[in-house]
Amino acid sequence: MVDVRFIDALLGNGDPGGAPTPDAEEDEALDAYSTVITRVAEQLTPSVANLRVTRRVWQGQAADGGGSGVVITPDGFILTSAHVIAGTERGSASFVDGREFGIETVGTDPLSDLAVVRASASGLIPALLGDASRLRVGQLVVAIGNPLGFAGSVTAGVVSALGRSLPTRAGSVSRVVENVIQTDAALHPGNSGGALADSRGRVVGINTAVVGPGIGQGLGLAVPINSATRRIIAALMTEGRFRRAFLGIAGGPRPLPPRVAKESGQDAGVEIVQVVEGSPAARAGLRLEDLILEVDGQPTEGMDDLQRIMVSDAINRRATMRVYRDGRILTVEVTPRELTT
Repeated sequence: MVDVRFIDALLGNGDPGGAPTPDAEEDEALDAYSTVITRVAEQLTPSVANLRVTRRVWQGQAADGGGSGVVITPDGFILTSAHVIAGTERGSASFVDGREFGIETVGTDPLSDLAVVRASASGLIPALLGDASRLRVGQLVVAIGNPLGFAGSVTAGVVSALGRSLPTRAGSVSRVVENVIQTDAALHPGNSGGALADSRGRVVGINTAVVGPGIGQGLGLAVPINSATRRIIAALMTEGRFRRAFLGIAGGPRPLPPRVAKESGQDAGVEIVQVVEGSPAARAGLRLEDLILEVDGQPTEGMDDLQRIMVSDAINRRATMRVYRDGRILTVEVTPRELTT
């Protein structure tokens, strides 16, 4: 006698008492995917604000703009992108439950494209901040914001790449934000300042840019939440600004010769490609093509390492650099000053 269950399995009808068919497995996977996104959306959407701002533009005319923000404390502190609130005269934050509050700027840092505003509110639901340094390419991420004014919009995608760079400018000073997250989660104007979250609903990035001449290009960028940006956020909340030390160099990572790599215990250093005239670096005698290996014992394999060191604690304090030059490792003393924009 032919086993009917075998015939059913052969024809793709499945076997209730046996292994699931490929279709059933696919449905199960889809349900798991949907469950993750739904859970993140339910957890995080109440913590994402729709920011509406009014700024003064050419010839005193007022213009309305907006973006998104992420609540980080119950008493109204909201994290957003610096460019969202640049030049703002007044603004408001509204939430998916219908509440709306006035906001004021607490602190802004255009060189990281981060800012903190405060809503005149209490009892808000803060988001949980994560750690972007733990992200992996291909990992699921969820973006929540207010694209094109549609509040509480949710999109999902993956981490497309890590370690991207985002050029920023404040006055005459330009800087590169390192370790920016690239994602294919759909981002549009209005998503800026909103949350990029991992599958557990932890905010790992603040959406900042859509790459491409149009919108919906499938290539968005987010400023990471990590140890460096947490320091910036804390400073903005307490001091209204983030102070940086200024060396006066431009550079990038460069692999070290094998002998130097073995001696220093690291694979790369920061190659100097420009020295600003009259800067602390110039006064210390740093030159083009010097390779900075470490500052005060802290290895510098890339500009992000150097930028992490050049914070307020380093201002006007003599630092010892180890530099590779012309086949030799030298010690150079340098005293950074405060960066002014």
